[in-house]
Amino acid sequence: MPSLSPAIAEIRLAVRTALADLPEGSTVIVALSGGADSLALAAATAFEASRLGLTVASVTIDHGLQEASAEVAARAADSAKALGLDALVVRVDVDGAGGPEAAAREARYRVLRDAAADAGASAVLLGHTLDDQAETVLLGLARGSGAASLQGMSPAREDEEGTRWLRPLLGVRRETTRAFCAASDLQPWEDPHNQDARFARVRARNSVLPVLEAELGPGIAEALARTAEQLREDTEAFDEMIHETIEDIVEHAEAGISVSVAALAANPAALRNRIIRLVVDSEFGVSLTRTQTVEVARLVTDWSGQGPIDLPGCSAVRRGGQLVFAARD
Repeated sequence: MPSLSPAIAEIRLAVRTALADLPEGSTVIVALSGGADSLALAAATAFEASRLGLTVASVTIDHGLQEASAEVAARAADSAKALGLDALVVRVDVDGAGGPEAAAREARYRVLRDAAADAGASAVLLGHTLDDQAETVLLGLARGSGAASLQGMSPAREDEEGTRWLRPLLGVRRETTRAFCAASDLQPWEDPHNQDARFARVRARNSVLPVLEAELGPGIAEALARTAEQLREDTEAFDEMIHETIEDIVEHAEAGISVSVAALAANPAALRNRIIRLVVDSEFGVSLTRTQTVEVARLVTDWSGQGPIDLPGCSAVRRGGQLVFAARD
């Protein structure tokens, strides 16, 4: 018998590992665009699921942003059916709020979340690779977004609505998914947007990362992915500390919430700033920028009688020994 392609073996192992803790009889959804990454993921999942006692379905989202998008979606669904999967195609309207990329991503995740709920699925599988992770970290560095952005994408997480998201291929290079498709006689779709230099991610992929590799040596993508993994570990430990601290220093206030100034002052800046961001996010659903967070922290560390600070959706003011966050009219 011919030996198994190394690319096929690597991706099947990655999928098997990601699915190992799902109970037998579970259903999983594969997000399938038809590109090499998601097609390799769908094929490997179809193979491994039959051995793990899992049911697999694919969902393809037609964003309607390109010519012949319906034909591309139908072709992806046909590929899924050829792999033995149930295949669903959903057309969505992308309104462009926050830019076409952000709007398309929001629509995509909404459809996948709904599909998982309808199927009673245990998880949704996404085809992001190590290269996607490296690009995410690099873009976060360029924006100065802090640890939340630099930790990149998590291989496994559960969102607030209870949907579990798995990314089995985060340790796999993009070239490996292409090799998988070639070895499996699968024909992936080449998304023209992946070569469109209008998008920052494409410029990072085609221009910035190759220069870094050429000037600093090979292994840049892997190094960026390792950085993300280390930051996720640090953040998980930090978040646990923050939640324990918040229980002792936060109180409900009229139209909002208050935090002990003395307790905030006693904590190091990194912990203090994270507490401020978490309190505002959990209470008002607002993500503060670094500048906004530092300005609020000055009410604790550099108090000179300044008045309320207007923030998106709320305000912060120091009243006696409390830092009070209240909803704005």
